[in-house]
Amino acid sequence: MTGFATLNGENGVFNWTWDLRSVNAKGLDIRQRVPDWIEGLEAAVRVELNKVLSRGSVSLALKIQKKEEQGALALNRTQLSNVLQALHEAETVAAEQGVNLAASRSVDILNVRGVLETASDGGDQKALLAVLLKQLPVLLNRFQEMRQTEGKALHTVLSEQLTQVETLTADATVVAERRQVETAQKLHTNLKRVMENADGVDSERVAQELAIIAVKADVTEELDRLRAHIEAARDFLKKGSPVGRKLDFLMQEFNREANTLCSKAQLIDLTRIGLDLKSVIDQMREQIQNVE
Repeated sequence: MTGFATLNGENGVFNWTWDLRSVNAKGLDIRQRVPDWIEGLEAAVRVELNKVLSRGSVSLALKIQKKEEQGALALNRTQLSNVLQALHEAETVAAEQGVNLAASRSVDILNVRGVLETASDGGDQKALLAVLLKQLPVLLNRFQEMRQTEGKALHTVLSEQLTQVETLTADATVVAERRQVETAQKLHTNLKRVMENADGVDSERVAQELAIIAVKADVTEELDRLRAHIEAARDFLKKGSPVGRKLDFLMQEFNREANTLCSKAQLIDLTRIGLDLKSVIDQMREQIQNVE
């Protein structure tokens, strides 16, 4: 189901903006763009998203900016040592390959993340992580509220479409009953004509063949299944739990019965109803892609 929510926050050192969006998808696909220097944030956010979501292509972005630097800069000797070691290995490999690397400048090395930090960076990160995780439920609540609003509107649309399917099924039942009488009369007339103009024809065998034709043209089972599917779909819509995949499967069954109805129609009015059914069912399938 589509949804959107945004939320701003700040503390004494940082300010930030959350952005959470989702679009339609058959499964659950979560993509995150969060700062990798906040250890444990991405995993914790994913856990919380999985608690409230079961379907959709979800993207979450967190942009964080640090306010004016506070405190004196300090040199992280461990990080500097790691950077210099990696630089030495890179130069060695390049020399073995006959490649000359440009000399590294001190400013380039100091700009590597973690080499220079303020005295309070370690504490700031832990405090920031705690504040962000505390604020995350607020973002998720806003997101869910928007999805619930859309869900109510979607429930109305699907209910109206089910009513259309029910009306068309009732119309098809009336036409099929009329066609049944007409078909029986035609079969009787054709059987009489065959028996009058053919010598040595096995009347029982002809009657059997005509009976098979009548059975193949009967759409009673298809109409019964359509009515059962309508009832099942309404039951799903009443449930509060995620039913998107179940409804998606049910739409395949709806479409199968509508296709069979059209193939058995043998009557313009019944064919028209079958095509109208397929049109409404197709519209429902598109809407159900929005249901979690």
